[in-house]
Amino acid sequence: MSFFCFSLENRKTRKGESNGKVNEIVGLIDTFVWGPVMLVLLVGTGIFLTIRLRFLPWRNLGYALHSVLSKEARTTKRGTGDVSPFSALMTALAATIGTGNIIGVATAMFAGGPGALMWMWISACFGLTSKFSECMLAIKYREINEKGEMSGGPMYTMKNAFKNKAFGHSMGFLFALFTVLASFGIGNMTQANSISGSLTETFGVPSWITGIALTVLALIIILGGITSISKVSSVVVPVMAIFYVIAGLIVICGNITNVPHGLYLIFGMAFHPQAIGGGVLGTITVSVMNSLRYGVARGVFSNEAGLGSAAITAAAATTDDPVRQGYINMTGTFFDTIVVCTITGLSIAASGVLGTTNAAGEPLQGIQLTMAAFGSVLGPVGSYLVAIGIILFAFSTILGWEYHGEKAFEYLFKSHRFNIIYRVIFSLVVYVGATQTLDLVWNISDIMNALMAIPNLICILLLSNVVASEVKRFQPTIAKEKAERKAARATNGADAVGI
Repeated sequence: MSFFCFSLENRKTRKGESNGKVNEIVGLIDTFVWGPVMLVLLVGTGIFLTIRLRFLPWRNLGYALHSVLSKEARTTKRGTGDVSPFSALMTALAATIGTGNIIGVATAMFAGGPGALMWMWISACFGLTSKFSECMLAIKYREINEKGEMSGGPMYTMKNAFKNKAFGHSMGFLFALFTVLASFGIGNMTQANSISGSLTETFGVPSWITGIALTVLALIIILGGITSISKVSSVVVPVMAIFYVIAGLIVICGNITNVPHGLYLIFGMAFHPQAIGGGVLGTITVSVMNSLRYGVARGVFSNEAGLGSAAITAAAATTDDPVRQGYINMTGTFFDTIVVCTITGLSIAASGVLGTTNAAGEPLQGIQLTMAAFGSVLGPVGSYLVAIGIILFAFSTILGWEYHGEKAFEYLFKSHRFNIIYRVIFSLVVYVGATQTLDLVWNISDIMNALMAIPNLICILLLSNVVASEVKRFQPTIAKEKAERKAARATNGADAVGI
């Protein structure tokens, strides 16, 4: 996860505590770059691409999900690459499924009301196409480095696809630079700080102990490169996602009688917050624009569709066709927002805790809101489960973002020889993040994360014709594979009844 690794209310607190003019200025820049213009660009690009591709990414979502869950996705038999298609997706998900799925959703629903969840869903639908496009292009234009490893991502797409080589190299350099800078903050220190803060508050573990443990674990895994990172991600990501989804479903089932009303608030308050909400939400007052703004923002930043980060990992996948892997990686947006974020949102909406206050009379928001929702059914255990979820989500984000930053670092230096330096430094910075609060660094890295999107969006818009032609080319293959599966099911069914 990127922007949402720390909540909006925590950011306001940090800004209030900082007296430095520089940090205040950087904070204003941060607010501007993640403002309405950026959100319109991100979602607008998704809308344009969806229409340009004749809604095929939506129509082929079932095919994509089947591909992800197939046994073949876990092998490296088809095509060339460094890791299996499933491992590539899990590594990308490791970087996107983060604390924002827990804290970010709660913050969106507090600031924008329950209707914010619906706008998250809407933004995710168009994000599917953006994610597909950037990942497909990354595989189509990837390279093999001196070590024999795949190197790809928006920077290589810009370098190899644009006819104007000077423009392509410049855009690629900017994207890679922003990615490296963002990796140390958004993908590293903020995640480590979330873990140490959660362990300290919930279990009383000193931050320095957490810092040492995280640094050692990160170093052991990261030094193994993409193979090691993907192996860990392939286990940790599914386990942590299933763990959190099951816990969330228990909470939702425990409040099953309130689910219809929760859904009514989600859909109704997306368009008529004042009329639908009335006085049932206590301290929360929102407008349609607030609901849309926070919902779209949290949706975009939760799944990172359009930022280009997931495309770096997608380029490492073993595949025989860039479109095939593009569809597989596209499902990351589905799992991140439609599944995991929905679990958090429905848990909050059905539990009735939205708009309630704590003992001090302050409205519950952020992590407190999610913990209260889980606690409505699971009691004190709910808080521990949420804390464990944050720890697993945040650590996996550190691993996924290391690979993003490493490949961008490799692009800047035009060689893999210095990657080991990046890996060691990145691992050591984890300790700094776990033990220090660095407001300025966090805000700057947040800005870098936003700036990544600009060259990436320009890239996929300029290459939209290439994306469209590739999608059209691959469509007969999808039809053929579906027909073969149907025939195989018919044959197996006939054998089963003895025909």
